[in-house]
Amino acid sequence: MDGNQHIMPDTPSKKEHFISRAETLLLENIARENFGVSELAEAMNMSRSSLLRKVRKHTGLSASQFIRQVRLKQGMEMLRQTTLNVTEVSYRVGFGSTSYFIKCFREHYGYPPGEAAERALENASAEPGDSPMEAGASAHGTPLTSAVKPRWKSIAAVALALGILAFLLYFLSRPPTSIEVEKSIAVLPFKNESSDTTNTYFVNGLMESTLNNLQKIEDLRVVSRPSVEKYRHSDKTIQEMAGELEVNYFIAGSGQREGDRVLLNIQLIEAATDRQIWAEQYSRELGDIFALQHEVAQKIAAAIEAIVTPAEREQIEKVPTENLAAYDYYLQALEPYHAGNGEGLLRAIGLFEQAIGEDPQFAQAYANMAIAYFLLDMDLAEKKYTDRINNLADKALLYDSKLAESLVAKALYYMQVKQYRLALPHLEKALEYNPNSVLVYQLLSDYYARIVPDTGKYLEYALKGNQLEFGAGDSITRSYSNLHLGNAFIQTGFPDQAMEYIDQSIAYFPQNEYASFVRVFIQFAIDRDLGRMQRSLVREWQKDTTRLDILQEVGKSFYFQEEYDSAYYYYGKFVRAREGSGLDIYPQEDLKIGRVFEAVGRPEMAGEFYRSYAAYCERDESIYKPASLAVKYAHEGKLDQAIEQLEVFAAQDNFQYWILLFIEKDPVMEPLEGHPGYAAVLQKIRDRFWAHHERLEKELEQEGLL
Repeated sequence: MDGNQHIMPDTPSKKEHFISRAETLLLENIARENFGVSELAEAMNMSRSSLLRKVRKHTGLSASQFIRQVRLKQGMEMLRQTTLNVTEVSYRVGFGSTSYFIKCFREHYGYPPGEAAERALENASAEPGDSPMEAGASAHGTPLTSAVKPRWKSIAAVALALGILAFLLYFLSRPPTSIEVEKSIAVLPFKNESSDTTNTYFVNGLMESTLNNLQKIEDLRVVSRPSVEKYRHSDKTIQEMAGELEVNYFIAGSGQREGDRVLLNIQLIEAATDRQIWAEQYSRELGDIFALQHEVAQKIAAAIEAIVTPAEREQIEKVPTENLAAYDYYLQALEPYHAGNGEGLLRAIGLFEQAIGEDPQFAQAYANMAIAYFLLDMDLAEKKYTDRINNLADKALLYDSKLAESLVAKALYYMQVKQYRLALPHLEKALEYNPNSVLVYQLLSDYYARIVPDTGKYLEYALKGNQLEFGAGDSITRSYSNLHLGNAFIQTGFPDQAMEYIDQSIAYFPQNEYASFVRVFIQFAIDRDLGRMQRSLVREWQKDTTRLDILQEVGKSFYFQEEYDSAYYYYGKFVRAREGSGLDIYPQEDLKIGRVFEAVGRPEMAGEFYRSYAAYCERDESIYKPASLAVKYAHEGKLDQAIEQLEVFAAQDNFQYWILLFIEKDPVMEPLEGHPGYAAVLQKIRDRFWAHHERLEKELEQEGLL
């Protein structure tokens, strides 16, 4: 394939065998629209993650891009060699949508598929010495007719062989122009070449400004600052760093500040070849610092042919402050701000205040100060800075309503006061102005995991954030990041991927008790062994008997197997701890708890739990309300009403995989098994989940996220 300009070093035989085998399998299944990354990995007897890494290594493409290119190449052959129309070809090469096929074809080849045969004919007929018949045969693959005299056959064969050889030599040697190279980039820490080491903050500020400007370009994927910070004193090669960060380009730079002059050396490096493709030296007055930053960002974007929209150009060219003293204080604040600890945040706040003292309209300083206060408040039960966060966010928005950090600051205020629905539009708008913001992706993934559950968006935003933050932070941070992804994958029905990430989470930090807890359920999703799940949950709880989240799950595991005495033992501990601490947690489990209490002869207590569950159903506003009501009606013997609610739930999207895994395990649903509509509605729920799962998988593959 013509993506091989980004092949990483390997022996040609291994590389060619892998690509040839993958292409053969894809061609054998070319008409199957649903033959995607998972199916190819299975056909090649590889794990999905191994396939993703190997395809990236050998082609520089994501697996989904590789598959799409094979489909497009075959589509080109069909358009040139058959009389099939564009619609027929699009379906024969596995595109479920003709319009999507046309879009991909145009992006890849530079012209619409309807022109493929005509262009091939024009190209062939333009060769000197070719007859029209020979040109047509070349374009459409038509064999020479029997009218051609036999004495010309050997000459024609030789000419054909030479023609093919010449074509291959040309094709393999020419610079590929149609390949869709991902415009992914990392900005390495700049080196301070000033004689005064106290100017390090200034050079780091130049690096961060370059990063921030590039992050505003949607056509680029720009990995986060923490992801590259670990390479500040590293001796790893460009190729090694590229393999870890999965980027195609690096920016390296050095700078110094001497009096009122700024000297900056900057270069753009192609990762696959470690080749410098653009470099420049600048010597500017300090007052020209912002113009210099804008110029660097735009030249880098131009060098890798990134599309910069007028709106993005406006954002890049925006001057944050006219006051250089204010900007200097701001740059000094960044290092302690990024440290993220209490001492660093307080120091950063002081410097942001000094920046605002110099320029009372410095939006970036207001926004970052608001975010710093939120981080200080985050782990406190009694919040101290809520009003200050709100006031600072409002000031930031007043002076720059199109600054992503201003919008994030206001969203954090709304989240602090639990006005979550007001936070969402601010986060979505922030992403428009900074489509490479890891913080916004993290906040959105948390929003859809915890606040307004939506499994598809949870996984999408978690993956997008992960694409920008490769291996950032220490091993504990990386452990929790992988835990987050594992949880998102299992909720959407990807147990293999979930297990891969959860095992990575445990490998990074074996003491991550949440990872080992989630792993129990991922294992159940794979083997469906309730007994094994039960034993594993008991072991997890014994590690820390204060964990009420695990305790109620242990009780539930015995409940599912109708071992009510054991379930009562654990549920009883849970209820006493919940009431003793005055906690309002897990109300959705109260019906199960009630049935267990009733089974062991505690009907009065059971009645309280039933009433609590009914109240929970009334106030529930989530997509799970119909499922919860179905459980309530099944328990009350109102079987028709239970089926009606299951029918309502069967029309929902983005519900968690756990529904499929446990709905039939729940003893409360047993009376429904004799109902004529039960089997059908359960199948509708399954079909709905897997249809959404397949759509989600396809969308994520098309975006290069899987």
